[in-house]
Amino acid sequence: MSGEVLSSERMKVAAIVPAAGRGLRMGGSVPKQFLSIGGLPLVVHSLRALQASAAIDVIVLAVPQTDIAYCRNEIVEAHGFTKVTQIIAGGKERQDSVRNALAAVPEDIDIVVVHDAVRPFLGPEMIHDVILSARSRGAAIVALPMRDTVKQVGADRVIERTLDRRPLWLAQTPQAFRRDWLLDAHRRAQLEGVLATDDAYLIEWAGHSVSVVEGSGENIKVTRPEDMIIGEAIMASRRSSL
Repeated sequence: MSGEVLSSERMKVAAIVPAAGRGLRMGGSVPKQFLSIGGLPLVVHSLRALQASAAIDVIVLAVPQTDIAYCRNEIVEAHGFTKVTQIIAGGKERQDSVRNALAAVPEDIDIVVVHDAVRPFLGPEMIHDVILSARSRGAAIVALPMRDTVKQVGADRVIERTLDRRPLWLAQTPQAFRRDWLLDAHRRAQLEGVLATDDAYLIEWAGHSVSVVEGSGENIKVTRPEDMIIGEAIMASRRSSL
């Protein structure tokens, strides 16, 4: 599977959900993935979307070692997430958690989807589109085109130049990759001490092209207290439209 296009027939897909962060920017003592929006923890919303997708065969959840029993009993079993076949201990960095989870992905999996636990508003079309693109091209991410004017600023906080925003996109998750590409990229990165904020960077660094499918402005990543307010507003809007 080095360079050939993968066959779309009976391709198996696993989803990895890194949820081992401590959420320091949120303040308080509860990791952000366990904070509630709409009465449910953020990670539950993310897992529900992946569980509901017909394209996803199995899910591997990476959480803090001390929270494995809680997640098994109060998250996975309590909400009937039958596709979660493994709950493993994450690592210090997000990249470590994804690498640990990759080791638990069955060998017959062709495509691996990585989705942040704290992006609770992913839709079924995002999952479908990113997997479809990864099947044909090997790697794909959900992203949004940059809409604001972008300034390059120096160390003295003086604007150096205005960038052309047309080729700039904001990366989101889910991101989907050939399993062999992702395994190789993570192994090489660990050996060479390369750290990345998302898996697409590692795939690019390993020499592969990554395609983009357009996401949604609602697909926010909850990282700061104000994001919880935005998330509740999105949830309320969705409920009112039902």
